[in-house]
Amino acid sequence: MNFLAHAFLSFGHEKILVGNFIADFVKGKQMGNFEKQIQLGIQLHRSIDSFTDSHPLVKAAQTYLRPKFGHYSSVITDVFFDYFLIKDWSEFSEEPLEKFIQNIYITLDRYALIFPARFAGMYHWMKKENWLLNYGKIDGIRRSLSGMAKRTQFDSKMEQAHLALIENEDEFEVIFFAFFRELESFAYQKLTELEKEA
Repeated sequence: MNFLAHAFLSFGHEKILVGNFIADFVKGKQMGNFEKQIQLGIQLHRSIDSFTDSHPLVKAAQTYLRPKFGHYSSVITDVFFDYFLIKDWSEFSEEPLEKFIQNIYITLDRYALIFPARFAGMYHWMKKENWLLNYGKIDGIRRSLSGMAKRTQFDSKMEQAHLALIENEDEFEVIFFAFFRELESFAYQKLTELEKEA
């Protein structure tokens, strides 16, 4: 899943949120550099990603993308799902989206001193350009995936993926709704388990 979904699936726990955001930038023994609740956020992030990557509905969404985008389809669906989370935000939360996103930045700013260096560099641009809110616009999706395309080793064609979203938006949205309800339940249960084990 992409950043906004990981934030939503932190369920209002600020240190879980921090771990959820930095998880992809924490490798091996680096986990021990962070306090326990942030470690739980990192573990939750990885469980969410594993659940997502293996889910039949997500694989169904990727069938629309795989012929053109190959293994980059998983990255693309993650970004698309943030688009639908924003589009249908009122179905999942009563808190205004803009307030939710602003609170994410406020929370992350409090922990800036412990950010892994690579995440810190990216976060600067995330906040400055408000990526989290811009995932809700087709042009925001285009810019996000185009930026990723520039950083890939091979020709990913991700700069064209927003066209697949436009072409198959209804199909992707149906899949998103069915999948995200399951993911929300899974993530809540997983966080409860992790906290009991801690």
